[in-house]
Amino acid sequence: MTKNPLKPSKPSAQTKTDKILKLLQRNTGATLAELAKATGWQKHSVQGFMSGTLKKKRGLKITSTKEEDKDRRYQIAGVEQ
Repeated sequence: MTKNPLKPSKPSAQTKTDKILKLLQRNTGATLAELAKATGWQKHSVQGFMSGTLKKKRGLKITSTKEEDKDRRYQIAGVEQ
């Protein structure tokens, strides 16, 4: 009895940093909840990552906007897709 083994799925080569950058580069940016869900991190960890790694180490400018009755949205400044 011969079976054709299924090819194992490739593990995602996308890091959590890649996921955050992709979300922040969208036209609409991303909320803290969306970033936390994508990484599995707590919200304060996402904020620390944006402040320490993205702003200070990588020199990116992260902007935030807050519309009435909506969550704050974060985006990398000057990025358009």
